[in-house]
Amino acid sequence: MNAQTSAARADAAPAAPVLLGEELGEVAVLTLNRPAARNSLSEALIAALTDTLARIATERSVRAVVLAANGPAFCAGHDLKELTAHRSAPDRGREYFRHVMDSCSAMMQAIVHLPKPVIAAVGGTATAAGCQLIASCDLAVASTAASFATPGVDIGLFCSTPMVALSRNVAPKHAMEMLLTGEAVSAEDARRIGLVNRVVPAGRERDAAMELARKIASKSALTVKIGKEAFYRQLEMNLADAYAHASHTMVENMLARDAEEGIGAFIEKRTPQWQDR
Repeated sequence: MNAQTSAARADAAPAAPVLLGEELGEVAVLTLNRPAARNSLSEALIAALTDTLARIATERSVRAVVLAANGPAFCAGHDLKELTAHRSAPDRGREYFRHVMDSCSAMMQAIVHLPKPVIAAVGGTATAAGCQLIASCDLAVASTAASFATPGVDIGLFCSTPMVALSRNVAPKHAMEMLLTGEAVSAEDARRIGLVNRVVPAGRERDAAMELARKIASKSALTVKIGKEAFYRQLEMNLADAYAHASHTMVENMLARDAEEGIGAFIEKRTPQWQDR
């Protein structure tokens, strides 16, 4: 085989998938797989995440999701090269920019609306929309090597969409400091301000995220679904409306088969047998 033939075959080789997925028991592990591009959110990766989340939403075999990444960076935010390539369009890229931002926002909301918990396993840097991705997950485990930033202000592009998720995770002044300075926050500081739940030694983040996922997967899937939906809905309400909604949710939950089973098992001092209904 000559060099020309080898090169032709290499060119014809299929590109690696931008998102890898596997099911480990009742936990789906999704892995961002653009390490050479620091797992930046290309249009293809956003679409792959959106489609995969939609599929997982209806799969009864999956009870929790772990979101991880290959390479030294968790996610560097939007693919700026891909965005910049559209500046030559007659509208200077306006329609394409709108399409990408809307698609990305819909994907972030799909994580929040997924009826199963999503746990981020962060081993490296998560910046801009990558930080937004962490903030959109229900839980996050970070390694000591991880760091978080919203550095758009440094390049003249304020992290306005990351701001939405970030400001719903941390106190306003912490969020504003990250947004206005662009400075990176360490894993320990991210835990202190509420952006991540746990910090573990480097290389242990996936295992720790899986431990959390398996613990949650052992609960009633119906109960977890009810609780996750209620949690995010009441956050946007005033106090009276939040209590009214939560009270209605508790009544409906009490009438579920799993609540009857779980309470009965507790009283009878036995292990509940969930039917997810």
